[in-house]
Amino acid sequence: MPYTLPKLPYSYDALEPHIDAKTMEVHYSKHHQAYCDNANKALAGTDWAEKPIEEVLKNLEQLPPDKRTAVRNHGGGFYNHNLFWTFMGGNAREPGAELKAGLEKSFGGFDAFREKFEAAALGQFGSGWAWLVVSRQPSADSDQLEIVKTANQDSPISAGKVPLLAIDVWEHAYYLKYQNRRPDYVKAWWNVVNWEEVGRRFAEGK
Repeated sequence: MPYTLPKLPYSYDALEPHIDAKTMEVHYSKHHQAYCDNANKALAGTDWAEKPIEEVLKNLEQLPPDKRTAVRNHGGGFYNHNLFWTFMGGNAREPGAELKAGLEKSFGGFDAFREKFEAAALGQFGSGWAWLVVSRQPSADSDQLEIVKTANQDSPISAGKVPLLAIDVWEHAYYLKYQNRRPDYVKAWWNVVNWEEVGRRFAEGK
């Protein structure tokens, strides 16, 4: 079956005033839809067309060479946005105890994590994402939380990492409201983070 957009888990105006309704509408119904449609086109007629997008992105090097770039870009855009909507819209203002302990262990505390995450989001040159991920550590006693940046629509799952949280810093994610003021967008975005979902993914990812 071709990929289809997941249902947005809230209304377009649910994240106001931090993320405006018009941006949400265009972002979801135009940009995300285009990634979905183009991923389907790129995979059509291949052995990968019926596979979950996560499996496809974890195995990009096995795709036909003439399909690889399109799937990386559009399949990545489809998957990244599938996650992005779920990372927003929660009611908790900060992480739960288990996740907070993980952030303390990896970054020295929640405030230190926020500072490092913001630096990654603001330091991503051009289009891309900042992520909190679980990084597998084969030689260590436990997995490590890590902040990474990806360009364009690259996804950390292609590098074997487990995404827990992400912010989209493509201009289409904020330009209608914030114009070129990415720092203002990033600061406002913390007000809509769905910490319940991040905590759930952290518990699963361990």
